[in-house]
Amino acid sequence: MRSDEIKKGYTKAPSRSLLRAVGLKDEDFAKPFIGVCNSFIEIIPGHFFLNEYSKIIKDEIRKNGCIPFEFNCIGVDDGIAMGHDGMLYSLPSRELIANSIETVMNAHKLDAMIGIPNCDKITPGMIMGALRVNVPTIFVSGGAMAAGVLEDGSHIDLNTAFEAVGEFEVGKINETKLKEIECKACPGAGSCSGMFTANSMNSLMESLGIALKNNGTALALSEERKELLIKAAKRICEIAKDEKLCNEFKIRNIVNNKSIKNALVCDMAMGGSTNTILHTLAIAKEAKADEINLKLIHEIAQVTPHIAKVSPSLPGTHMQDVHKSGGISAIMNEVSDNIFFSKDALSITGEKIIDVIKNSNADDKAIKKLNNAYSNRGGLCVLFGNIAKEGAVIKTAGIIGEKIFRGKCVCFNSQEEAIKGISSSKVKAGDCVVIRYEGPKGGPGMQEMLSPTSLIMGRGLGSCVALLTDGRFSGATRGFSVGHCSPEAAEGGEIALIEDGDEIEIDTINCTINLLISDEEFAKRRANFKAINKKINSRWLNMYAKLVSNASNGAVLDVDNLK
Repeated sequence: MRSDEIKKGYTKAPSRSLLRAVGLKDEDFAKPFIGVCNSFIEIIPGHFFLNEYSKIIKDEIRKNGCIPFEFNCIGVDDGIAMGHDGMLYSLPSRELIANSIETVMNAHKLDAMIGIPNCDKITPGMIMGALRVNVPTIFVSGGAMAAGVLEDGSHIDLNTAFEAVGEFEVGKINETKLKEIECKACPGAGSCSGMFTANSMNSLMESLGIALKNNGTALALSEERKELLIKAAKRICEIAKDEKLCNEFKIRNIVNNKSIKNALVCDMAMGGSTNTILHTLAIAKEAKADEINLKLIHEIAQVTPHIAKVSPSLPGTHMQDVHKSGGISAIMNEVSDNIFFSKDALSITGEKIIDVIKNSNADDKAIKKLNNAYSNRGGLCVLFGNIAKEGAVIKTAGIIGEKIFRGKCVCFNSQEEAIKGISSSKVKAGDCVVIRYEGPKGGPGMQEMLSPTSLIMGRGLGSCVALLTDGRFSGATRGFSVGHCSPEAAEGGEIALIEDGDEIEIDTINCTINLLISDEEFAKRRANFKAINKKINSRWLNMYAKLVSNASNGAVLDVDNLK
């Protein structure tokens, strides 16, 4: 066992003495040590109850002959951090979480891990940290939030609350209605109820093979979710007590080129958040899965039908509806004949992924059959062109109206400028809002753009205004919104050269994005270009900005190229 390094032999008497101080007895030193990484934090709705989950898991681990050691990681609630400088810390928190897991697991030589994530950057951060440690690991998310219900019986969610701000600004709703939406959009525990980033990532853990069936869709605090906790704890102990299984089920044996392609097929079929692309690229780098890049993601999107529309792409449909329709396993089963899907990929259960999903069938309601797909291409699309030479990403599932946009650019050099401009009616029908210097380096931290996109939707411009940014979007964003534009403005990317009034064409059918100016004009602007350098009063964010790669590379800390 790995943990023998801290507990076996006479030279480890000091270590054993410290372990006795936390309650271990003689008989415990022969048992596997299991790290229980908990993202419990009281300010996040998806996490404030996870301390109760860890009690269930730890009790089950003890019952199954292993020793649990719980430790915590930080978390940022993107919805609360949205619209102010708190959002600068969201994406960087992913790296802190990964670093924390690597630190605790390797410093104490724990034999295996069970992770309890739920929201935003926390789930991918945990996966990245586990991949660095490379011990058997299983994840059980906190679970999805139920949809909110208005007095008229309609189902709403957090995105409804964001869009209600824009509706209130233009007089579509009154203060009483705004207050009702505020009070009912998030009815209780869980990760926000649509196919936003949290639920997208919790779902993709199933297709990666590192979480049990229904992990992505079973509601928080449900009996079904509690059963998953117990099953996961039993399984990690079964593996940890057997040296052969420990070697077989190291997480990098599960998360590899095969399983990541499976996750991308699932992602395209379910129309996940654009953030999943960013996180999948980062996970692939930690897994050393060198086949995964934006070009491959583009190819997968072209041949994967979109069969599940969930809020924000389809308001009123939520994770609870996907669960009733067969869950993520039904989505995977429906697209399992895809040329990029590997049926023999390994699951933490010990089965091949096809055996996990084979009895799950879509009911053609929240999850469509292939012959009734919303589109014969995926719900996400990678665009390339003269202002996104390394790629940009759009959630085609969330487009309202035409699939090709042509309009005049209105440029802003920060999200704050854009919010003021949209709220003051600077943006008109037919415009393309350009928000730059919000990429991983330029933000720094690559802020989510839910506030400006929600204002556009709330003001009734969702079908006639586009948005382009080197930042990113919340999973709750819908509309003609293009993010992750790379190279970003702060590194001299072409998005920095756009001027007010320039005409732009975004074609999601041919997957292109181009500024309609000549090469000579581009060269002239390039010769006069000077990047804007924001002053950031944070040592951590300044450190992050110096190390981080752009979105096309997953916004990972690029330490390999340090001189």
